[in-house]
Amino acid sequence: METFRAFLHAFQLRGFPWVSIRIVVALPEVILGIETSCDDTAAAVVIGGQLSANVVASQQTTHLRYGGVVPELASRDHQRRIVPVVRQALQEAGLHPQDLDAIAVTYGPGLVGSLLVGLSFAKAFALGLGRPLIGVNHLEGHIYSVFIEPPSPPFPYLCLIVSGGHTQLVRVDAGFRHTLLGRTRDDAAGEAFDKVARLLGLGYPGGPEIDRLARQGRPDFVTFPRPRLEGYDFSFSGLKTAVRYYLDQFSQAERIRLLEQHRADLCASFQQAVVDVLIDTLRRAILDTGLRHVAIVGGVSANSGLRAAAQALAESLDVQLYIPPLPYCMDNAAMIAITGYFKAKSGWKSPLTLAATPTLSD
Repeated sequence: METFRAFLHAFQLRGFPWVSIRIVVALPEVILGIETSCDDTAAAVVIGGQLSANVVASQQTTHLRYGGVVPELASRDHQRRIVPVVRQALQEAGLHPQDLDAIAVTYGPGLVGSLLVGLSFAKAFALGLGRPLIGVNHLEGHIYSVFIEPPSPPFPYLCLIVSGGHTQLVRVDAGFRHTLLGRTRDDAAGEAFDKVARLLGLGYPGGPEIDRLARQGRPDFVTFPRPRLEGYDFSFSGLKTAVRYYLDQFSQAERIRLLEQHRADLCASFQQAVVDVLIDTLRRAILDTGLRHVAIVGGVSANSGLRAAAQALAESLDVQLYIPPLPYCMDNAAMIAITGYFKAKSGWKSPLTLAATPTLSD
């Protein structure tokens, strides 16, 4: 409830009579969230703005031998997992399906086959129960993931979304009122991590492995470029290419020795370059907008180097930093459920004709 009161305050409802707020609170309270945009099958339950259950079934071992997510395998795995995952979430929350007030589900962006599994299940579940369907943009889910657990930022705030598929800087002025300030023009930050991990002979997923090794390495071992674009846009493709060119200058035998002796140093050097680009752009946005509250969300927000640099930036500029706990940085249904909760409170309802939209924008 406290989370929702903070959200109401951000919607500038504080001056309304309390009777008006009581009417709002009488709206849907129990929300099931479903997330299947990529390779994790997830379901969560939010009751009164509080997370009651959060279940994630990972497919990492399924895709490990391929060095990345195989869309067809991902969608088939979602089909096998969706029912038991939803059942477990309801059981952990101590609920029956009839106790639900609405079904929230990711409808994009993501892999179309994966999205279709979650969305089709959510539609059928909502129709069978006679409950509203609430479509959630996956990126919105990340933006509002900072409301899953306190403290949560007041509006307006800056939000840096950094994941495997997206890198965006967004100004969040109020609930579901966003202004896109900048985005990557090519590779997302997380995508660059995974591609460089393959160049360095690391397994999938590459981001966490680079982060682990970077803690043991020297970030000044190689000075990789820090592309700075006009405005608040990002570019990581050139940085990835710079790593490849650096490795290509060595013979095969020399490269093997280099990686054996300095893989951690290369990880640290690459990671530092990515972090510097993200933090430099974020710094400029903070100074230009004057906003004092900043959130960093998405899978890459779990990176220890980025977290440390962001905290140092926040302290130097005297701003408040919000980063979700690690379980809510990765793709999860808790962020879909909490976003669906706020949408339900606002009277939001999606038609059963809602389509999976793999290229859904912000």
